[in-house]
Amino acid sequence: MDVRRADERYPGGDPAAGIDSRHAFSFGPHYDPDNLRFGAMIACNEERLAPGAGFDEHPHSHTEIVTWVVEGELTHRDSQGHETRVRPGDVQRLSAASGVRHVERNDGTTPLTFIQTWLAPLTPGGAPTYEIVHGIADSTPYAIPEAGAMLHVRRLTPGERTAVPDAAYVYVHVVRGEVRLGEQTLGAGDAARISGAKDVEAVGVTGVELLMWEMSG
Repeated sequence: MDVRRADERYPGGDPAAGIDSRHAFSFGPHYDPDNLRFGAMIACNEERLAPGAGFDEHPHSHTEIVTWVVEGELTHRDSQGHETRVRPGDVQRLSAASGVRHVERNDGTTPLTFIQTWLAPLTPGGAPTYEIVHGIADSTPYAIPEAGAMLHVRRLTPGERTAVPDAAYVYVHVVRGEVRLGEQTLGAGDAARISGAKDVEAVGVTGVELLMWEMSG
């Protein structure tokens, strides 16, 4: 188990434009050849956008992009004609495939924080697709078969336990609260990378919200 703390993330974005980014993996000018990916995961970014701030239209390809809003509301528009509002509890997935362009903005009046994960597909190419699941229920797995991955959203009360998936690669991100993972205690923004996970449990220290990524490779 490799625990990475929130304050160890690489800083990025454009603070003057109201964009504050924190990168868990090698990203942009922060190149680290020993931190390029974990399983299928190639990025896990925490993005904070001030009201009115955002990312203008930009391209992606050969990437599965999954977004989880922590607070606020995210406006999404893409070149496939989708325009949606993503709120806390929603899972948004953009399969960039052979190529797509999108815009991400905070059109609201309060700060926006979201976690965005990028996964490498098993096979590149194909047609772009988009999906949003509003208000996903606790313990409901969300499959991304294109990347051989499964997202498990867990919300635990203090003292409540949940099994961490047995898998070749598991990435656990703490959205809010505190959790005990094996012998480690993790807080908001912390993450654990577990290789060959087997019989690992997560226990809520406080009320906690977790994103647990189960990946085959």
